[in-house]
Amino acid sequence: MTFSWTPHRFAGGALALDVANSVILRHAPESRCDRFAVPEQLAAFPEAASRLSAEAERFGALRPVQPENQVLLLDLREAIDVCFRARVLGHESRLHLAALLEACAAALRAAPADDSLEAATARSALGLTCEPQPERMKICGNCGWLFIDRSKNRSRTWCDMTVCGNRVKANRHYHRKKTEVSP
Repeated sequence: MTFSWTPHRFAGGALALDVANSVILRHAPESRCDRFAVPEQLAAFPEAASRLSAEAERFGALRPVQPENQVLLLDLREAIDVCFRARVLGHESRLHLAALLEACAAALRAAPADDSLEAATARSALGLTCEPQPERMKICGNCGWLFIDRSKNRSRTWCDMTVCGNRVKANRHYHRKKTEVSP
């Protein structure tokens, strides 16, 4: 199966969330897929993020993560997911924030430049900690990705309507039709 970084993969609304969302079906161990576990996909991510991320203009052309910093980036990714997922679920704690801040500091210290993926991800995560409207951060009702709801009425349910929204609606339609046909 071929894979490419498409606009849907950057539906988080912030680089930090797009990095956290690089783990597909995070909470379904039997289906979980870590896109950064494949070296080619991790290497291709910065270029794609430079074009497709909501923060592309802010960070510009991103440099790939340095091999010696890959573990720091993965630690940062997990801290981002834990901290912001807990915030959305109403379980935010100072310990989650402390772990995120430590991971950001480690990535910033080790980053070779401001335009490296690890530095930009840390800066994006730090920006999210000061989000003036934290209630806009949500978890997709289909895939479980984190995203920022920038809709006017704050009613967005899915990370991407064209993918997750359509899947949920098609599944609902299928089950409704199946129930109608059953004797």
